[in-house]
Amino acid sequence: MLTLKLITEEKARVIVGLNKKHFPNAEQAIEEVIAVDKKRRESQQELDNCLSEQKKEASRIGMLMKQGDKEAAEKAKADVAALKEKSKNLEDKKAQAEQLLTSLLCQIPNIPYDEVPEGRAAEDNRVVKSNLKECTAEDTVGNWDVNPSLGIDNPLPHWELAKKYNLIDFDLGVKITGAGFPVYIGMGARLQRALINFFLDQARAAGYTEIMPPTVVNQASGYGTGQLPDKEGQMYHCEVDDLYLIPTAEVPVTNIYRDVILDEKDLPIKNCAYTQCFRREAGSYGKDVRGLNRLHEFSKIEIVRIDKPEHSKESHKEMLEHVEGLLKKLELPYRVLLLCGGDQSFTSSICYDFEVYSEAQGRWLEVSSVSNFDTYQANRLKCRYRNSETKKTELCHTLNGSALALPRIVAAILENNQTEDGIKVPNALIPYMGCDLIK
Repeated sequence: MLTLKLITEEKARVIVGLNKKHFPNAEQAIEEVIAVDKKRRESQQELDNCLSEQKKEASRIGMLMKQGDKEAAEKAKADVAALKEKSKNLEDKKAQAEQLLTSLLCQIPNIPYDEVPEGRAAEDNRVVKSNLKECTAEDTVGNWDVNPSLGIDNPLPHWELAKKYNLIDFDLGVKITGAGFPVYIGMGARLQRALINFFLDQARAAGYTEIMPPTVVNQASGYGTGQLPDKEGQMYHCEVDDLYLIPTAEVPVTNIYRDVILDEKDLPIKNCAYTQCFRREAGSYGKDVRGLNRLHEFSKIEIVRIDKPEHSKESHKEMLEHVEGLLKKLELPYRVLLLCGGDQSFTSSICYDFEVYSEAQGRWLEVSSVSNFDTYQANRLKCRYRNSETKKTELCHTLNGSALALPRIVAAILENNQTEDGIKVPNALIPYMGCDLIK
């Protein structure tokens, strides 16, 4: 969440940033936070004064008893009792103000960096890079018309290819669990495992330490990375145990550093993790949910960094280059989007999406989001580092990205590499697949 220091010292910049994200009633929300914080500080001051007076009166009681002034001593005892009751009321008042303040701050999104473009929706996102053409500042999703033609006659969508080559059984998944839980079979399962191992090997080669975290987390972890409160109801909740299935490995891996003070010399920290991910995808419908396009359970490799503020932009750049390198090695047509303010996530300061082109579906499929959260998550997590010069603790910056999410990568590989003889395996995956053709 945003820090009170930022809100009070740079109120105008915060309001401008919230307006860029099209957060409703931004000025009113910030003024309310400032007003509640004022009440909290006033309650704290009153409480401090009351406790000081209570301590002073309590110290008089023994002295009065020694002097034999029982009447004055009894009055002092009564005054102390009254002050204790007043202190209790002030503590309750302060706690209520703190609770309200935290609640208000949790409802306010992160503010975007200056380089984030204006815009309300996906069509306003800027296309900043592609292996199809040189991009200009005028290229947006809304005016993009450069899509590859891969020379495939009557290409089949991946769900038909999966059935033709017995790779994925969507109906069996419905039988076992429900829609959005496919069953991978034979070469389909091998392709999944090949991609997982390939992505993990690439991450380790780039200096990331592999983590194998739990796939269920507690409420504190969901709160720490901003998934909770879950306003859209997208997380699966195990109500009896009050645990949540993770929507991404970002949640458990970043929470490793909750309530931790790191040494500056250890930054940046670079972790990667393969996990199953679970999302309810409430409100999804239509052609976008066909096949692998939108699942409730899927595999994903996540890269996570914890860094110093002055180095986090360089870390973000390195993460973007890493994800782009994966798509190049998989020989897929791709484009990189800089998300506009209105299409950014609640917690991000800046986010780039990577999309691959699906020849059979004639559409672009998002396969990765790489975000810098500045101090927004770290403030919730209380993730800090000790400055080696000042010896003071400062909030870290947190970053993460998909590297990569498998379902749509699998869809793109199947659709874009289909031939009359079978599915051509990208060269980078041949050592992992043990073959160059799926047939």
